[in-house]
Amino acid sequence: MSNKLEILKEYQEAASKLDQLKSKEAAVCRSQQNAGDGTVVIKPQFGNEMNQLNEKCVQLNMILEAMDVAED
Repeated sequence: MSNKLEILKEYQEAASKLDQLKSKEAAVCRSQQNAGDGTVVIKPQFGNEMNQLNEKCVQLNMILEAMDVAED
């Protein structure tokens, strides 16, 4: 059972970090929109890290779902 708790904690940490990066990315876009001429050019600053975290979350979620099914 401790394995499941460790995986859940890792999932929560990755999801939290992903949310933080998304918020930072959105803040940059908002500041560019407010400072510019109405045209917003989105240049992902955290794209690679966000993709890696998203993939990690997907994988950990699949593991957690499989563990839940195995318990039933």
